[in-house]
Amino acid sequence: MPSIKKYTSVHTENDHISFDIKRMEDIFAQHQGQPDEPHRHDYYTLILVKKAKGKHLIDFHEFELREQQIYFISPGQVHQIIEEQPSVGCVMTFSPQFMLENGIHKTFIEALHLFQDFGFAPPLEINEEELAAFTALTDQMFDYTHSRQKLKYHAVGALLKLFLIKCNNLCSLAGEENTQQVQASVTLLKNFKDLIEREFRHWHKVSQYAEALNVTSDYLNASVKSLTGKSAKEHIQSRITVEAKRLLIFSGLTTKEIAFELGFSEPGNFSQFFKKCVGEAPSGFRGNA
Repeated sequence: MPSIKKYTSVHTENDHISFDIKRMEDIFAQHQGQPDEPHRHDYYTLILVKKAKGKHLIDFHEFELREQQIYFISPGQVHQIIEEQPSVGCVMTFSPQFMLENGIHKTFIEALHLFQDFGFAPPLEINEEELAAFTALTDQMFDYTHSRQKLKYHAVGALLKLFLIKCNNLCSLAGEENTQQVQASVTLLKNFKDLIEREFRHWHKVSQYAEALNVTSDYLNASVKSLTGKSAKEHIQSRITVEAKRLLIFSGLTTKEIAFELGFSEPGNFSQFFKKCVGEAPSGFRGNA
């Protein structure tokens, strides 16, 4: 049965190292210009693109790979970069353990809303001045990583945290006032997303999540949409469809088996749901992949 290729080690040569940074042009040369197959990581990936031409597929969404972009890939997301020419930029990979060792708590990452666990994960578009500032940070990270200086990974951790903060400051969410109401919504969104990850195979209705979170469905929808631009229902549907696509392409399960795996009582209900959300039947999606 085919399965999704997974990378588990942040550093290709040393399993004990929990941060790495590489030049995109070096990766292109190493692979002789051939794209890697769709794959996932057990760690976080940041990609600063200076110059490029191609496409980047993330959980079945296609983005134009071009200059002045920053991509945020979460553990578990399936992605693939296809380059038409050697890209210029850098790829940073780091584990949750590296974050903890350098005072970057998981809640810090969650509060930034930069990394999406599934579904639509567009790049952050930046201008030339911003690119220069981010390049200066990545150059320092690269120099520290490849040096023999003491406490070099503590320095890298500080630079990484600054990099993420600067990214956040460029996002629309950074304009929100730090009011108690906004903070309450941020906490609710975090808990909602965690609950989706645990229960999406069993719970398909907003009301089920709202009840578990002790809020009304209307309040949950309003809070989630104010922070993400998508309704609670859209988040639930997105998680289910992403998993369905992964199973259709990377597993040998039948449509009927996938339907039951994702909590649908009847295969017909699953097919109807998938076609409504994706625009084609599961069999058609699998055949066109």
